[in-house]
Amino acid sequence: MKKTVMKGSTYNWTSISKKRPPSTGEVLRTASLLALSFVVLAPVSWFVLSSFKDLTDFSSRPPMLFPTRWATENYSEAFAMYDYTRYFLNSLFVTVVATLLTLVINSMAAFAFAKYNFRGKDGLFILTLAMIMIPLQVILIPMYLVVSSLGLVNTYWGMIIPAAATPTGVFVIRQYMLTIPDELLESARMDGAGEFRIYARIVMPLARPALAVVAIFSILWRWNDFLWPLLIAQEERLYTLPVALA
Repeated sequence: MKKTVMKGSTYNWTSISKKRPPSTGEVLRTASLLALSFVVLAPVSWFVLSSFKDLTDFSSRPPMLFPTRWATENYSEAFAMYDYTRYFLNSLFVTVVATLLTLVINSMAAFAFAKYNFRGKDGLFILTLAMIMIPLQVILIPMYLVVSSLGLVNTYWGMIIPAAATPTGVFVIRQYMLTIPDELLESARMDGAGEFRIYARIVMPLARPALAVVAIFSILWRWNDFLWPLLIAQEERLYTLPVALA
C-alpha cells in the first residue's frame, strides 16, 4: 500500500492506492479463455506428437499421447521422397507476391470509392460487394478459360493474378479511408501535390491499420488455397504446399 500526502497553500489531500483483487467476471473470463485455448491447442499438440510416432504406437489401444520412441525418420524420409523445400518456397512466393498486389490494387480501388465522386460510384461499389456472395466454384470455369487464353496456365502468375483483387479487401480499406479528413487531402492539393502523391504519401500511411488487416487475411487465404493452384499448377515443380500434401 502506498500513501501519498500533498500539501498546498490552501488545501491538504491524501491519496491511497492499493492493488484491486480480480473480480468474479475477470476470473471467469480468464478461465474461459484458458479453456478455449486448450480446445484449440490440444488437437495441434496431438498432431505434432503423432508425427513422431511409428506404426506400433499408432496401432496401440488405447492411444498414447507421447510416442514410445521419437521416430524422427518420419520427417527425414518424407523430405527425401518429396521436394517439400520447393513446395514451401512456391507457397511463400505466391503468398507474398499475391498479398503485395492485393494491397496495391485494393487500396487504389478503395481510395477511388472513398475520396472521389463520379457517376455510378454507389452502384459500382454495390456490385463489388455483391461479388463477396459469389463462391469460387461458380466462376471457376470462366476464370480458368480467361487464364488459359492468356497463356498463364501452369505458371506462377496464373495462381497470383486472378486472386489479386478481392472485394473484401476493397470494402475494409474503403471504410477506413472514409475516416481520413477530406480537408487533409485538399490542403495537399493546394500545396501542389498530385493525386498519386496524395495516395502514396498521405492516404496509405494513415490507412496502415486497415492494410494490416487485409494483409493478414490475404496471407491466410493464399497460403491455404488449394482448389485454384490445383487447377493451374499442372507440373509438380509448381505445386504449393496444400497441393503437394493432398
